[in-house]
Parts: sequence; structure tokens; C-alpha cells
Amino acid sequence: MTIVDIQHAEVYRGDQQVFADLTLQIDAGVDTAILGPNAAGKSTLLKLLSLDIHPVLRNNGFLRLFGRDTWNVWELRRHLGVVSHDLQHRYLDAAHGINVILSGYYASVDTYEHHGFGYGELVRATHIMEDMGILHLQDRAFGDMSTGEQRRFLLGRALIHDPEALVLDEPTSGLDLRACFHYLEIVRGLMSKGKTLILVTHHIHEIPPEVTRVVLLKKGRIIGDGPKEEMLTAAHLTGLFDTPVQVVRANDWYQVLPGR
Repeated sequence: MTIVDIQHAEVYRGDQQVFADLTLQIDAGVDTAILGPNAAGKSTLLKLLSLDIHPVLRNNGFLRLFGRDTWNVWELRRHLGVVSHDLQHRYLDAAHGINVILSGYYASVDTYEHHGFGYGELVRATHIMEDMGILHLQDRAFGDMSTGEQRRFLLGRALIHDPEALVLDEPTSGLDLRACFHYLEIVRGLMSKGKTLILVTHHIHEIPPEVTRVVLLKKGRIIGDGPKEEMLTAAHLTGLFDTPVQVVRANDWYQVLPGR
């Protein structure tokens, strides 16, 4: 199954053209990192995948998710879980942890009186919090949580429908080392259970070993696309970030150091 199939899409944010002719395919089971510097178009791509914005389609272009051209956004969330910085910034501070998880059923930023939850849905939310290691925070307000705790709750929210794929936006940005490692271990556990990961980032260190494909994005253009070991080289990354780098690899994790 093809999760993402974008062909010849022209994409705007307001009056600003971000992509002139975007073509990108991501198949189920192919864990993919989309890597690029600031102003590469990563945020716009995230909004495209979550259907917050729509492309201009010319020259027989199309945008298909899971083989379909049209979606109800709430239905799409059953298949594609999205955790973005934009969601974290606009989520309501007063929402209690349990309600953050449950709000995934309605794609809302808290739960409200007209939202109904049965026993099975409450059990599902509890199991997710147990898996995320956040059950003890179920009554804490979202605004009183650490950044790492908030990220785990939002990941749990995205998992409420047990989607086939996850889209994560720089998931470890702002986390300390311990929280970073913990979050990545959770993500790796989900990948081992068959979730397809689409990671959108400029942080090389947060690309898990299970990711096999890397797409290099720069100024609204895909400038590289291929196996991780071929894309994460000093030459490619120096060109991508416009600064000399060296690449270090250990246990299939990658990191960059300043180059000469």
C-alpha cells in the first residue's frame, strides 16, 4: 500500500509558493525521514499530509493518502497519526492528561461535554498511558507538564485509533538527553509493532536505526532521496545545510560534527 502519493503538486502558504512541482511517494513499511534545514518546506509538507492545506494540482497532478483523493479529516486520523509542534503549541493548557489522550477520538484540543466515551474507549486510553509511562499523570494539566511529558501525551493521542502510520515533527526538539532517549525508544517500539514512521526533522540524531529511507528537502525541492546510508554522508549533508560537516555513525545511529 502507498501511504503518501503526491504528484506534481504546487503548494502555497498564503501568497508564498513553497513547492513548485512536488512529487513524493511513501509506501507502507518503508520508514522514512524527511530531512532539511529551516525554510526547506518541512512545515508546509506536514500541513499537506494532515490536510490542513491543499495543493494546486496541475499537469495531471494529485495528492492521494492511502490510495484516496478525498478524505474526511477525522476519518484520516484513524489511519495517519500526526504529532506536530503546531499542535503542541495550540493545545489547551487546562486539559487533563486523560482528556488529551481521549481528544484523539474527536481530533480536538480537549474533550467537551458533548463528547461521549464508552468503557472500551476509556480502557484503550488507559492502556496507551501505561505504554507511554504517563498513567500517573492522567490528572495533571497539560500546561503543568514538561515538554517531554506533553510529547508523550500527544503521541498517545495520535495512537488512540491505532493508525497504520505516524507522522512526527522533530519529536525530540527541546528535550533533555534522558527524555530524548526515552521518547525515541517508545517510537522504536511502535515501529517494531508495524507502525510506519514518517519523520520530518532537521535533527540527524533523532533518525532511528529502523529508518531505511531519507529524503533531503531544501528550499522547496527534493535534492536527494534514497537509502539512509547513501543520503547521510558528509557530502550530501554539507550541501543540504550549507555548512561543512563530518558524519559519525555508531550502532546505526548518525550524528554530525563540524567539518573543515
